Amino acid sequence: MRTYRLRTTALATATVTAGLALALTACGGSDSAGGPTANPAAAKSADQQVPPGTATPSGETAAAPSAGKATGTGTATAVPAKAGSGTKGTGDTTGDSYAYTHPCSARNLTVKATSPTGTPATVRIITVTNNGSTSCGLDYFPTVGFSAKGTALGVQATPPGGLGGAPAYPVRPGATAYAAVNLDPTGANGPVADEINILADQEHMPNADGVSLKLAKPGSVTHPKVGLYRTNTHDALTAF
Repeated sequence: MRTYRLRTTALATATVTAGLALALTACGGSDSAGGPTANPAAAKSADQQVPPGTATPSGETAAAPSAGKATGTGTATAVPAKAGSGTKGTGDTTGDSYAYTHPCSARNLTVKATSPTGTPATVRIITVTNNGSTSCGLDYFPTVGFSAKGTALGVQATPPGGLGGAPAYPVRPGATAYAAVNLDPTGANGPVADEINILADQEHMPNADGVSLKLAKPGSVTHPKVGLYRTNTHDALTAF
């Protein structure tokens, strides 16, 4: 996997450079959501329409996961090792400084993909919520791929180039990071995807921590793009 930035402050875990194998299965319904579980795994749910800026859709139920890929219906769950412990010198584990040296653990994250009201038809909003009690750091953007009828399309969303500076996007306890994905920014009508695969932080998580979520509205995928993590839907839509 190509590295998109030169990090000035290394996170506590090793960088994962292997490419994300994004496998997806066919299904109707809405874009899916993921939530935390006791052990690393993933499960899916039907997507819902939500107003821009809404952190999470409602009415979701959990489903049993399989290794590295969400299965069934319900809430998709991302699940890795627990975020590291430690303090910032003053004992503050909930600030941004702590997040820069403590990568997020999938076990403490809820990953979702929605189609908020008012967004372009080709756009999905990915949300990553920190359910842990301490701050943690994510990469600048999620890694996103697509599948059709259970077969990976071999297409990965491209993030913005020229990234540098801070080593991570900090997420405080209870906070949510938002990233927009445009499946077909060119309108070229490519292969139709019915599932999206998301790894919240490829720099610090193994591929097995990725979740595969059903797209409620299958869409054409051509030269897809993913934006940077932001604090709300509005800002995410401008972060490509």
